[in-house]
Amino acid sequence: MRRAVSARIAAKTTANTSMVFAVAAVRNPGFETFEEQPTVLVNSEPARVGEVEDVHGSRLHLLEVAEPSTVELDYSATVTGRAVPEAVDEVDQIKYVRPSRYCESDHLLPTSYAEFGSLEGAGLLAAVRDWVGRELSYVGGSSRSTDGAVQTLLARRGVCRDYSHLVVSLLRAKDVPARLAAVYAPGPTPMDFHAVAEAYVDAAWHVVDATGLATRHSLLRISTGRDASDTAFLSTVGGSLSLQELKVTAEIDEPVPDAGPAALVQLG
Repeated sequence: MRRAVSARIAAKTTANTSMVFAVAAVRNPGFETFEEQPTVLVNSEPARVGEVEDVHGSRLHLLEVAEPSTVELDYSATVTGRAVPEAVDEVDQIKYVRPSRYCESDHLLPTSYAEFGSLEGAGLLAAVRDWVGRELSYVGGSSRSTDGAVQTLLARRGVCRDYSHLVVSLLRAKDVPARLAAVYAPGPTPMDFHAVAEAYVDAAWHVVDATGLATRHSLLRISTGRDASDTAFLSTVGGSLSLQELKVTAEIDEPVPDAGPAALVQLG
């Protein structure tokens, strides 16, 4: 299986802006080949960027500009093969069962128990995915960057990150470790970065995507965290910027049919 992805981001910054890009695919040891080409221009000139890696292999590219600038990032990668699962971490099983900024699982505990009763394991994942898919309408631009799972449920609409926040919250409310993964995903129209939930059941992390917009086997991991606050494709840690352009592509040479909505699938 060969997957080819790309991202282009253009932004205008104020003076003394520090920014973080999270667009690079995770380099997983299971891949047969991994080729990538990142380019960053500041005012049309090549710029040096730093790179740091977190515990899940997410790669963050860091850039600082002293003057108001136009910043352009172009990233492309071609990957063959499938990822091998990362080692199970006991700390993750604690961290990802706690409430977080966008996943207010404590507020949604009564809802989760009322809707899903004593369900557990794969049956719980399927029930939560189906329920969120029924309760929400996918409406582009319908949510604010500050909306968490509770507001999403009240509004009954959102985009992929909102669906995933609600899934994660309902699962954490049932003491199932759950987290958010930002991915490249062939299929969605219009194409954009995609967000899915991952839940820890049967001693492994499994994908839960209530939007149904992409085949789970085709997803390519970018970043992983508690919620969108950990997985944003672009953020500032000083100064400010305005996004001017965003373009994402994702293609796969041989689409793998989904094993069925009730099957457990790991992100590869």
